[in-house]
Order: sequence, then structure tokens, then C-alpha cells
Amino acid sequence: MYIQQLIAKLGTEKVSRNETELFRHSHDESPHIPVEPDVVCFPTCREDVKAILEIAKMNQIPVTAFGAGSGLEGQAIPIKKGISMNFENMNKVLDFSPDDMLITVQPGITRMQLNKIINRHGLMFPIDPGADATIGGMVATNASGTTAVRYGSMRDQLLDLEVVVADGTVIHTGTRAKKSSSGYHLTGLFAGSEGTLGIITEITLRLHGIPEHTMMATCTFNTLELCGIAAQSILQSGILVMKMELLDAMSISEVNQYYNYNFPVKHSLFLEFAGSKSAVEEEVKIVAEIMKDLGAEDWQVASDPTKQREIWKARHELCYVFLHQNGIDEVGADVCVPISKVPNLVEYARKLIDESGLKGGIWGHIGDGNFHTLIVFHPKIAEEREIAEGINEKLAIRAIEEGGTCTGEHGVGIGKIKYQEKEHGDALSIMKNIKQLLDPMGLLNPGKIFR
Repeated sequence: MYIQQLIAKLGTEKVSRNETELFRHSHDESPHIPVEPDVVCFPTCREDVKAILEIAKMNQIPVTAFGAGSGLEGQAIPIKKGISMNFENMNKVLDFSPDDMLITVQPGITRMQLNKIINRHGLMFPIDPGADATIGGMVATNASGTTAVRYGSMRDQLLDLEVVVADGTVIHTGTRAKKSSSGYHLTGLFAGSEGTLGIITEITLRLHGIPEHTMMATCTFNTLELCGIAAQSILQSGILVMKMELLDAMSISEVNQYYNYNFPVKHSLFLEFAGSKSAVEEEVKIVAEIMKDLGAEDWQVASDPTKQREIWKARHELCYVFLHQNGIDEVGADVCVPISKVPNLVEYARKLIDESGLKGGIWGHIGDGNFHTLIVFHPKIAEEREIAEGINEKLAIRAIEEGGTCTGEHGVGIGKIKYQEKEHGDALSIMKNIKQLLDPMGLLNPGKIFR
């Protein structure tokens, strides 16, 4: 019955029960079990979103938002079936003010589409999670990426969100001003809420100038602990690097084999510096001395854009490099801890993987204390999956005990629910109360963040 109501309100072109579409919306890039929705809707404006939520409320039907499907914790999987709401047709720029260095967009625009529009004005949107994710999806998970050490996460880029809450009410969470001391920080509340509190229909972002000059450098260390100490030393020197990435020796080996590269097969730091040409060159010299004093080897500098792209391609596609063999699956962890805790924690992660007998790598945004593990296993061998998931659990618990979090950027989704009470304690009950206030029927992305 409700599907006919959707068709009557939206039109047949915005409502689909096509088998291919149902399958496409049953999963993301996570290893979690796919679940097909009952129907997929393709809104083009705020009014469509309101109509969908009103029909869902009337019939008590779950609604799950879907962006690019690039999530890694199952946020877009409609585990209670119902309606999957795809935003690919809500991808327009609504307002762009280069002089104010801000832009308002619909949630379905991707970060690459956005940068293509604004780059010609000398501006950029810096958050880069690797995948060409939608801006709405990146807000929903509070995504970050390789530039987080300098620019922070999605939450730091947001000025205002337009949100349709479960009862159809439309709210704005902020203004176009760069800061405010007025009222509760609702923008921060919805960033990272994973579609459980409301549906985001407009996003106003702060933009940044494109740096005049960039240079990259790579170096190696004999231990992962030294990589962590090196990252900490660079930050303490006061140099605001653009990117600071860790790749362990196993990851480097896989990259070399897959792409036929010849990076030294050692624990490595990939660094990028950005700013005026003279300032960048001076920063590279200072960091070279710091790395030398810490025993770094294989120091190389790249200012050629082609070489830089090659290096970052190696970093960004590590997940696919590990998974290029048919018939294997993976589980990955994504923890974040205070920078002083990174050296010991990356060594602990490597020890867990080595002792397991499974293949796995460690990499990540070590400059802000966030790193990832990926462990591959044969899905038909139950013991291997159990071992791999056990490593992730030990790492998440250790990160929380060290004053960190079980997820730095991938979000909670399905996979990190079991760590929420340990990480948040009594604050979790406040989160549940907020959910109850804004979505009393529990229709918005049910089964995510907490049960």
C-alpha cells in the first residue's frame, strides 16, 4: 500500500522495485551481510524527502539513506528493509560565494564533483576519504582522510545543515557565519549521526584556498614504533604538514607487487607539505633533519605532480590491493588515539596480526592518531574469520582504554555497536534519549550506532 502512496506522490520515475536497484542498495563496501530494501526512492528536492518521511511515518516504515555506497561499517544497509533513499539526483550546487569561501550543496554531490566546480576559483574542499563519496554521506559519518592532520574532519568544515527530521519538520542547524556562540551546536550533533536523527537535504561548507606549492617526501624506519615517534616529533616541531601517512612494510610489499612499484619494503612515512614555495622548501629541510636524527632511511623528496599522484595512488588503493585475489574477504579496524599513544598501539596491532598467521596491513593518518588495519581471510574457513574479528576487537578495546575511540572516521554503523557502552559510558543513555526525541518511532536507519 505505502509503495503506491510513494508512486502517487513522487511519480514512477522516482520509485523503483527493480531487482538490480534493490540489490545495489542492499550493501556497501563493508563485509556486513546484505539486506535488500522493499523499495528505492530517488528524491530530487527537500519536498520529496518530506513526502517520503511523511508516508514512512504514516505506515511505520523504516527509511535508510544511501549515498555512494562506499561506507565501511554498513551504515547504508537497510537491515530492517523498508525504504532506501538514494540521493544521486540531489547533486546540485545551491549557492556558491567565492568571496566568502563557502558553498551550499545538496547531499548527493560527490567530493570530486564539488572540487571540479570550485578549483577554477582557486578554492578547494580538502576532506579526502579516498573514495569519491557523497558530501551527505561524509557528513553522516563525520568522515576525514589524508588531510585531517591539517584541516580536521567533516565536522570542522560545516557551517549549516538543512535537515528534515522524522516528523517532516525542516530545521537549519547553523548559519553562514564562520563561528557562533548562540545555542546548542546542532550541526555537530547531526555530523556523524549516520542518518539516525534526520535526513540532510542541504549542506553549507567552508572552503579553503589552494596552496601555491606542494612537495612530498617519503622515508622508512626499522620499526613501526619509530614511525609513530617520528610523526609526533614533526607535529611538536610546529610544522603544519598537509598529509602524514603511515604504511607498514607488509602494505608496501603488496603495493609493489600489485603496481610493479619499487618502494623500499620497510615501514614508511609518506608526507606532503603545502604552502608558499619558499616556506615549503624550508619545512622539508627541517623535517629531513628531524627524520635523520631519528634514524630514518631512504629519504626521498618529490615535487613533480606525476610522481606525487603515483605515491598517493599507492596509498589510497591499499584496500583493493589486498583484496585483488578472488575468494578472499577482509575485516578492518579504524581506531584513533592521542598521538603519544600511537607508537605503542601500532606495534601492538602488528604483533596481533603476525601472531594470528593471517595476512594483514597497517596504514593510516598517523598525524592525527588515526590508523587502520586490514586482515584478509578465507570466508569459508570459520576459524579465520573469528581470528580476524578477534584482532579488531582487541585493538578497539585497547584504543578505548588508551583514551581513544573505536572508530576515527568510518563510523559506528553495524560493526562498532558493541563498543559504544565501553567508550561512552553513561553518555550513551543521553544519545538514546536524543534519538527517542527526534525519531520516537525508530524509523530512521534503525539498528545503527546502538540497538
